[in-house]
This record gives sequence, C-alpha cells and structure tokens, in this order.
Amino acid sequence: MYNSLPADAGIGLKPEFFSELLNYNQLGLWFEIHAENYLISGGPRLDTLIEIAQKTPISIHGVGASLGSPEPISNDHLQRIKRLCELVPFASFSEHIAWSGFEGNYFNNLMPAPLTKASVKFTSDNINRLQDVIQRPILVENPSNYIELMSDLGEADFLMQLVNNTGCGLLLDVNNLYISGNNINIDVPAYIDTLDKDVIGEIHIAGHTEDPNIPNLLIDSHDAPIATNVWELLDSVLLKTGPKPVLIERDSNLPPLSELMKERDFASQIIQSSRQRLAHG
Repeated sequence: MYNSLPADAGIGLKPEFFSELLNYNQLGLWFEIHAENYLISGGPRLDTLIEIAQKTPISIHGVGASLGSPEPISNDHLQRIKRLCELVPFASFSEHIAWSGFEGNYFNNLMPAPLTKASVKFTSDNINRLQDVIQRPILVENPSNYIELMSDLGEADFLMQLVNNTGCGLLLDVNNLYISGNNINIDVPAYIDTLDKDVIGEIHIAGHTEDPNIPNLLIDSHDAPIATNVWELLDSVLLKTGPKPVLIERDSNLPPLSELMKERDFASQIIQSSRQRLAHG
C-alpha cells in the first residue's frame, strides 16, 4: 500500500557514488534520495538519477514540505515535487513531521511540531495536500527530540491520529526514537507498542553524536557509524514489526562506498535474521 521497496536494506544515493552505483547490481538493494536535491528542470544529476531508477528501487524522501506548519504547503513546492515524481520512477515517498516555513520564509531546519489537537488538524491537511498532488499515500517520519514541548498527547498517539485522518503510513526512524528516549525520556517500548505495525512502511537508522556543549544530549548528525544501541533497537523493532525496508542514513563525513555497504549488509543480516526467528516462533 505504502511502497514497493524490498524488505531489505538500502543506502542514500549520493552524487559522490554515482559512478560506482550506476551499474551496481545487488539483490535487495535500494536507494533513497532527498527530493529537494532534484527539484530542477534538467541536467546530468537528474539524468543519472532517472537512469539508476530504471534499474534499482528508489525512495524519495522530502525534507522541505513543512508538513507541521499551520500554513498550507507552498504550491510552488508541491508542483516541483509533482514534476519530480512524474520524471523519476519511485517506490516510496516520505516526509518529516516538522515545520520549516513561516509567512513565506524558509528556514533550513526541521523545527519540532507541537503535539496538539490543532496541530493534528493542520498537519493532516498538509499531508492530504501532498498525497493529492502525487496521487499516492506517503510515509511520515517521527522526529528526533532535543527539548520537551508542551503537548496534548504523546508523539506515538499523534502519529497514529495522522494515519487515521489521512491514510498515510509511517516511516519509523529508529535512531530518532533512540535519541528521543535519551534526550527527553520517551518510553521507547511503549512508543513502539502504540504504533500499528502494519502502517510502518520503512525504517531509518543512522549515526549520532554527542553535543559538545551539553552533556548527554545526542544529536541526529548522520555523520558517523551506527551505534551499537541503535543496532540493538532495530533488531527488537523488527521482531515486533516483521521485516521492513531499512535505510542506512549517512549525509556527511561520507566513508568509502565499501564501508557504507558493510553497514548496509549488516542491516540486511538483521532483517533476514528477524524473518527467520519470527518464522520459527
């Protein structure tokens, strides 16, 4: 319903790896792109993406729709997203529950959305606008939390209300959930139990770092190897959800592709192991 990605591990498709991945062939492998890097009218980067998408499943991940803003999504942004989705064969589309625009100004950041009844309404409206434009359900991603905001309901309940209102699915970012558990004491097992496992269409994992100025504050940096605790949380999540597509997120301090593929292969092993253990009870 939400995507046609294989229940295996994928990596971010970075231009630095284009030449190596153009004819890369590995069973179960898939790629993710950030939509905003390709909202262009043409050029070699977009042409290469289209060529790769003919051979390997692609997940489009948006970072700029500002779904959590009380203002409607920019129509210009929606039309650019629509054009990209028409040009590039894709298996999944996802976005963040966050806001990054206000009164025509765009902030290059993912600010936290308030977990209120009013926010459920306008976030649902924005999800529906995006889904209407691309003509398919999207996945919405749980945020990483650094401070605890006033709220009317828990984050997992908030996400499930969005699902019920719009028919969207969930992208469960395990690293974000681990960070939120550390930073603001979210009850991680209770959070996972609140989610409907059938609407989780994709999982993200990534590396994080400690804030250099605030003790014990973890930052969703995407610039480091995945921590042992995050690998362990992924394993426990998959034993509850069943096998899901899992993305290795690495957006800066990029290692050689061979090192990134080692993490990808390890994630694939965890997915296959969860499948075998569930099959044997």
